[in-house]
Amino acid sequence: MVNSSKDDAATDGDMSSGDSPPSNSSLYSEGEKVLAYHGPRIYEAKVQRVELRKKEWRYFLHYLGWNKNWDEWVSVDRLMKCTDENRLKQRALEKGYVEKSSKSGRSAQAKPKNSIDARVEKEDHKNNAPKGKKRKNDSGTKDNQSVEKVIKIQIPSTLRKQLVDDWEFVTQQDKLVKLPRSPTVDDILTKYLEYRSKRDGTITDSLGEVLKGIRCYFDKALPVLLLYNKEREQYHEFVVENVSPSTIYGAEHLLRLFVKLPELLAYVNIEDETQTRLHQKLLDFLKFLQKNQSTFFVSAYEGCKGTEGKGKAKND
Repeated sequence: MVNSSKDDAATDGDMSSGDSPPSNSSLYSEGEKVLAYHGPRIYEAKVQRVELRKKEWRYFLHYLGWNKNWDEWVSVDRLMKCTDENRLKQRALEKGYVEKSSKSGRSAQAKPKNSIDARVEKEDHKNNAPKGKKRKNDSGTKDNQSVEKVIKIQIPSTLRKQLVDDWEFVTQQDKLVKLPRSPTVDDILTKYLEYRSKRDGTITDSLGEVLKGIRCYFDKALPVLLLYNKEREQYHEFVVENVSPSTIYGAEHLLRLFVKLPELLAYVNIEDETQTRLHQKLLDFLKFLQKNQSTFFVSAYEGCKGTEGKGKAKND
């Protein structure tokens, strides 16, 4: 999704570690400048309205320097105070994001995403001009039409925090996920299929195709889009000839795929009705990941030299 350009570059950050406020007291007030969390990034914003809804404080934000079309209601777990300490976290995350973006040939600047976008990163940002601005090359219309068809995936807040923690472990603490993982991506997809079969009493062909698609996208995207630089040596150690990444890696890297999926699917010719069904299936799968978060995701990473074992060959 493309919208108006930002006047001042936004920076990244970490999630607020503060506890939720009691029902009779709001942590933030109208007119207060805050740092607002979007996916693994943080943007400067201003609280315009505060409301108590069903015993939970909600905040209507305007992102400073951005078009008001990005204004949205958020919960307290998306916010943190504008303190020097939090700005240091913000700059640290920005540095890591810029390095990762420059390595893959992307523009380092990103737009804040609304609550249903979560985090739609542009792998070819330079080829997608903001609305209201003319493109200089003739392919602009086609590119913009593709962007308009981005499937918007809302990543649950607990999984968004998982992404931030994952980034910090790898890029800031020089730690890696121990490989091979258990359960693997293949295991998780199989468990989801079993879960749906038990819940629905049947499995549709379309669901099977979606899960095959997720596996295929994961295997192809992992070495290109889903690894931090510090993980590449480990990748080459475990993913040798005839080994599928989906038999080695687990939920941590699978979740990263869902950040990239909207952009990857934007250039696939999908009918509107099919796209709606696909969107529902992807959201249901994310809820399944969230429900099993404590089981599927590791609670601690290990030092870069602490990997053990080798991957198993792909049985095709």
